[in-house]
Amino acid sequence: MRKDKIISKFSNSLLFGWWGLWLILLLASPISGTTSSWGDSLIVSLSKKPEYLKRLQPYSLDYLLEWENKIYLVVNPQELQLLQNLDIPFSLENFEPANNPDSPGSIQTSLNGAYHSYAELEADLFNLEETHPECCLLVNLGQSVEGRNIYALKISDNPALEENEPGVVFLGCHHAREWISVEVPFLLAKYLVEHYQRDPSIQKLVDRSEIWIIPLVNPDGLEYSIYFYRYWRKNRRNLGHGLFGVDLNRNYDYQWGRDDIGSSPDPSSNVYRGPSPFSEPESQAIKKFMELHPHLKALVSYHSYSQVILYPWGYTNKPSHLDDLLRFLASTMSQKMKAVFGTKYSYGQSGASFYLTNGDTTDWALGKFGIPAFTIELPPIDRFRGGFFNAEADIQKIFQENLPAALFLIDWAIQGQTAFTSPSCSWWLKNRNIGESPITH
Repeated sequence: MRKDKIISKFSNSLLFGWWGLWLILLLASPISGTTSSWGDSLIVSLSKKPEYLKRLQPYSLDYLLEWENKIYLVVNPQELQLLQNLDIPFSLENFEPANNPDSPGSIQTSLNGAYHSYAELEADLFNLEETHPECCLLVNLGQSVEGRNIYALKISDNPALEENEPGVVFLGCHHAREWISVEVPFLLAKYLVEHYQRDPSIQKLVDRSEIWIIPLVNPDGLEYSIYFYRYWRKNRRNLGHGLFGVDLNRNYDYQWGRDDIGSSPDPSSNVYRGPSPFSEPESQAIKKFMELHPHLKALVSYHSYSQVILYPWGYTNKPSHLDDLLRFLASTMSQKMKAVFGTKYSYGQSGASFYLTNGDTTDWALGKFGIPAFTIELPPIDRFRGGFFNAEADIQKIFQENLPAALFLIDWAIQGQTAFTSPSCSWWLKNRNIGESPITH
């Protein structure tokens, strides 16, 4: 992935406060090199040597990407000192504009490259509605903390009517830095409406269901990640004392704040759950949407990264009452994903196989509405193969391998429980290994 597509503009605060003092100290120190502003931090690169990675493993650092056998990090002064203490050689990176467009230091007009900004997504969603009015309707669900709209695109044969048809909702970008999670649901919407009149199988799915695409739950965070700090995760709630942001995927009210492992009461934490359930207008918008559409049969929330399909419960390692159904659906989606390019998406219960969360979207969807819900963590599989920073060339590939799984889930919602009691599902239930999680990493 070219770094020019992910590097933010210089912050206007570069020359002020501790940041300016820090630059002066840097230039006067034995550490030499040029600098770039990324929030209040520096960007450094180091060689991707196994010995260095092993030394870094115990520490939680901001990994940007892997590029030409180097690892790029965002570090603050304390973390810079940590690299020195660990005896890891590094270079301070210069991301000034360069004449060569292929230079890793060049900055183009579009900081997000092939990925959508809020304005670009808004324009493309309006365009889909305008060019395909026979099957889609754009709805404004509400506004973010900073006043940006949260859009849902309804795809159905009579989009302006409520027809009591089974529905599936696909959400993206609860977390700002997960840019690929915007693209997959948007491209799903684009595929469905563009194939509606020329593919009978797509027309059949659309005619018999209500498909809802909400590709950008966190528009403020996304914009901040483009222009100021690429690794930003939360929304942009001003919490005072120089702190910002609530983790929207810890702000739903099912098991909210159950413990301080699955979410945090600390406003400085990346998993800060907020002062109360649904304290944020973004999560409130999803709540109101779900309450207004009682015929939804399944939910998918796209995230990155890890290349896994997770399902409730996340707040505990105990299985839910729908565990058999959830495992069957996740297993089938995983098989369909792998059939496209051979990419393996592991699957399993979030709280038992991955890590504990509370107040998240999928637990809430199952706990409050009783519907199957899945977190699909998109590629790559780990931070050293790109982490949150997928190459632009991979956008279509990741969408294409996720498409059959999305179509399968829509079809299952239409078919209802009969799909779960089919012979193939019964065979899977009979022969599965109950004591083994399919997640292997």
